[in-house]
Amino acid sequence: MENGKYKGIPLKEKCMLTIREASAYFNLGVKKMRRLAEEGNFAVFVGNRYLIHRERFENYLERMMDGIEDVKELEDVEE
Repeated sequence: MENGKYKGIPLKEKCMLTIREASAYFNLGVKKMRRLAEEGNFAVFVGNRYLIHRERFENYLERMMDGIEDVKELEDVEE
């Protein structure tokens, strides 16, 4: 705490990100990020919001870039 204000943890050091934080961090739209969270296995629904596990989502993006485009196919690979 500095001058009565909490500085917060940098996004790159957080384990779980909100939809807005994740969309800003990964440069994706909020709607797209929410759709991905609803479909993927890298997010948890807590209360009334999704929290994105940052490292899992980074792995998801890497696999998408490697050519595994179907979410169901990705889930089969992780099991």
